[in-house]
Amino acid sequence: MLPYAAYLRVYEPLTAFAPQDQARWVRYAESRDRPRRAGALEVEHGEAVRRLLSVPPLPAPERESPNAYLRRVEETLYVCPWQSRLRSWLAFASFRGSVPVKLASRFVPQAIAEQTADDFDRFKRGEQSLRTHIRTSTWHVPIAWFAPFDSAERWLVLGSEQPAEAGAQTTAAPPRNMLYVTSMAQARRRVARALVVIRRHVGQVAALTEVEEVGRWLEEFHPHSLVELDYGGLVHLMDDRTLQGDQSVAEVATALAGLDNGQEELAFAMYQRVILRWRSIRALESAN
Repeated sequence: MLPYAAYLRVYEPLTAFAPQDQARWVRYAESRDRPRRAGALEVEHGEAVRRLLSVPPLPAPERESPNAYLRRVEETLYVCPWQSRLRSWLAFASFRGSVPVKLASRFVPQAIAEQTADDFDRFKRGEQSLRTHIRTSTWHVPIAWFAPFDSAERWLVLGSEQPAEAGAQTTAAPPRNMLYVTSMAQARRRVARALVVIRRHVGQVAALTEVEEVGRWLEEFHPHSLVELDYGGLVHLMDDRTLQGDQSVAEVATALAGLDNGQEELAFAMYQRVILRWRSIRALESAN
């Protein structure tokens, strides 16, 4: 069973890590026991489900995950650590801050929640950075996530699967997937251009804030990193024809170019096309 989520990932070159971590990732890459890419999302999700179904539930793993997503380009190894514990801590802190205490305690007992928060506080006192290599979005891809990519960077693998009903188990196996992968230099350049266009022609809107956030996040990593947009489990909500027709990256780029060239009607049409596509998919979250 895969979650209905998309992922924005940064893969840093091996040289970006400390010497002891470089040695660890080299050993990991050579290991026959590590989760392979085709089943990695399922492994990640399985670990999370087991924690939440335990008695009492565990909002975060007791130890940080030793796993990572890997890419090789020629002789260079690129590493994107899972950071399951840190990502869980951050997600749980966001959850606690967004719901009343009484409601939150129905999901996680108060004592466990406080212990998790204390563990996170101790971790933060010893860490200079809380950056994560992976960002997650459930039920949709945020529009700002399309800005770092070009339509030519799409990698699409289709299967015979039909769209899943909301709430149903996903039984299709990889490699059905849709990815975009680009260099960090290209990603930063495109985000910077998007910011200039939005500020010049639209002003201070929510879209600007979201693109700014993506830009700040990308600046935290090695300049020779790779950036990946993975549709993840969302591909199981879309049939082959829908996936083939999804040109969200191209449409966002066209909308930005239209704004910059004075073609407001074209820009609006392209932006609305992206908004409506993802609004319809996101609506499946509350469908019966």
